[in-house]
Amino acid sequence: MAGHVHIVGGGLAGLSAAVELAGSGGRLTVYEAGPACGGRARSYHDRHLGCRIDNGNHLLLSANDAVFRYLGLIGAEKTLVGPDRPIFPFVDLGDRARWTLDLSRGLLPFWLFSAHRRVPGMRLGEVRSLMRLMRAGPDQTVAECLLPGMLSTRLLEPFAISALNTLCETGSAALLGAVIRESLAKGGRACLPRFPAVGLSESFVDPALDHLALMKAEVRTGCRVSGITTADGRATGLRLPDGDVTLDGDDRLIMAVTAPVAADLLGDVLPDLRVPDAFESIVNVHFRLDPAPVALGALGRARFIGVVGGISEWVFVKDDILSVTVSAANRYADRDNDELAAVIWNEVRAAVEPALARPLPLDMPPMRMVRERRATFAATPAQERLRPPVRTALDNLFLAGDWTATGLPATIEGAIRSGVTAARAARDPLRR
Repeated sequence: MAGHVHIVGGGLAGLSAAVELAGSGGRLTVYEAGPACGGRARSYHDRHLGCRIDNGNHLLLSANDAVFRYLGLIGAEKTLVGPDRPIFPFVDLGDRARWTLDLSRGLLPFWLFSAHRRVPGMRLGEVRSLMRLMRAGPDQTVAECLLPGMLSTRLLEPFAISALNTLCETGSAALLGAVIRESLAKGGRACLPRFPAVGLSESFVDPALDHLALMKAEVRTGCRVSGITTADGRATGLRLPDGDVTLDGDDRLIMAVTAPVAADLLGDVLPDLRVPDAFESIVNVHFRLDPAPVALGALGRARFIGVVGGISEWVFVKDDILSVTVSAANRYADRDNDELAAVIWNEVRAAVEPALARPLPLDMPPMRMVRERRATFAATPAQERLRPPVRTALDNLFLAGDWTATGLPATIEGAIRSGVTAARAARDPLRR
């Protein structure tokens, strides 16, 4: 591959595009505006807690083919861990019921016929909700496809909110159906939970940067692109803090930035470009404990638990950190951080203390709350229609990001897929 490929954005979409192109011949440069790569999937040292934490929690599945291919390319496939069975512990804070969803490994859903492996209180007829979601049209919402019952209340609704980061009343049923087709519909072997053994950066970012350095690619952090020049239907230059960069005839440009940044940078050169413009936040709260909690039973095997009937949605047990994720968090935007954290801490105690070797303290331990105010685009049917394809009206300009038309919600899997798709399009000498 001749020419110079310029990738703007060092998140997972940009890194996956770079990894895909590294070693293909020609020059490769990644421009990241921030001090470090990784975007919304990275780790950092928190001074208040005195330890390294992830800026968010991400529960991956063994069905995430693009994720595992990416990790294989950068030599990090063994950095993800998880239980050896497709198990998902849950607790309902309403009646304190506890159960472990224990999926069948094969395609046949034998788990549905075992009261000890399925959602308590569900009726088999409720499984029709899954079929309705997988067959949903582009304008249907999740709520329109769900049948009333415990399967929806205790599994499908929490699953939808975490997968879409959007409430069921407005969330796209078609997008959730795509997730179900790629996971639950493929059986338990596709649903093994996976998460980083150490941290997001240690799994997804640092090995990628090491790989790119080995491949002689250039990664420039703290380098914000402020504009793009065009001529004759092509991108011809980038405006950088230390001077403009010219794109020659064989050079290509991949924009792997967020949707708002793409709209800002490309609005003048691509007047017909439409991007998602409504967003949902995610709140993560990290509690540091001394001594570290010791989890037992299903919680000890899975190292996470789903929470129904509260603000908290998932609690992860990671060494001396109990980390909580709250999706679709726009609804809590006006809540005071300390007050919200106190409510969440009480939910954490109720959710995980019965499965710990020692009780948790009554008083809230040191905590860090991370609010990602524009964590993902709002996964509604209207916003789905605004997601652009990888190719643009400019011959050498391509788009990447979890907000592009990946067919999935804004997930790590979608971000990595988008980077691969953009890289392959940039490598393709044939246009349209």
